[in-house]
Amino acid sequence: MSSRDRTRSRRRDDSQADLFGHPARAPEPAAPRPPLPTGVRIGTSGYSFADWIGPFYPPGTSRAAMLDYYRRHFDTVEVNATYYRLPPPATMKRMAERTPGDFHFMVKLPGDLTHKRDRDLAPAEGFLRTIEPLRAAGKFTGALAQFPTSFHRSAAAEEYLAWLRERFPEMPLFVEFRHSSWISREVVAGLEERRLGICSVDEPDLPGLIPRWAVRAGDTAYVRLHGRNAKAWWKGGGERYHYLYDRAELAEWAATIRELAEGARRTYVFFNNCHAGHAVVNARMMDEMLRGA
Repeated sequence: MSSRDRTRSRRRDDSQADLFGHPARAPEPAAPRPPLPTGVRIGTSGYSFADWIGPFYPPGTSRAAMLDYYRRHFDTVEVNATYYRLPPPATMKRMAERTPGDFHFMVKLPGDLTHKRDRDLAPAEGFLRTIEPLRAAGKFTGALAQFPTSFHRSAAAEEYLAWLRERFPEMPLFVEFRHSSWISREVVAGLEERRLGICSVDEPDLPGLIPRWAVRAGDTAYVRLHGRNAKAWWKGGGERYHYLYDRAELAEWAATIRELAEGARRTYVFFNNCHAGHAVVNARMMDEMLRGA
């Protein structure tokens, strides 16, 4: 382990002790805190991870009990498992039943729709069936369409966005681009015409990737922080999200999020640096920064 990694590990341990208390103890009732900026919700991209046991979940926590613990700390979550496989509606129904009435779910579209893009209607129809219990409970807040780096801006790509919107005409739908060719005010205007939101991202400074460009299309701001692990980014897999933001890095985004929230009805901030529980640590750090703590 390099000295930088050791330093980050110590910061993580210190942050966990400060932000969550001893992981083996149930959290004590929190003292009143300053409110978040109006409409801002902070969460993580997923919650069911074995390597969060210890860093976040108390030792011995089962996967079935993770959402019960997560909801005590956060009021929104981004469901990413739907990218790989659509669970039965009954699974979403249980998730809706086990969360408070004001809990919000953002759900990722299947990879068939964003990566294969063969215009097969089955994944879209399956997605609608899967999320129906969340919609019925009033907890579904939108869908995320995360496109790969290979999805460059072109007339065909823009036409595909129009096709995707036609499949989900009334659904709040947010687009995440990963190729820098989409960085344009013209693109944002086009998304607004189609009633599509856009996802602002934080990721490594690598050629071709989206830079840290915060923007909003429509009345909802959406921010995803993936980490800045440049060495592992092109290797794929979960290792690319092995990154713990420090306070200086998050302070820059805290100022930006405040600006985005000023003109937005809702603002969602999700941490996708899920390796080893980094996401929950950074999400709580961001929460404290935005509250002025």
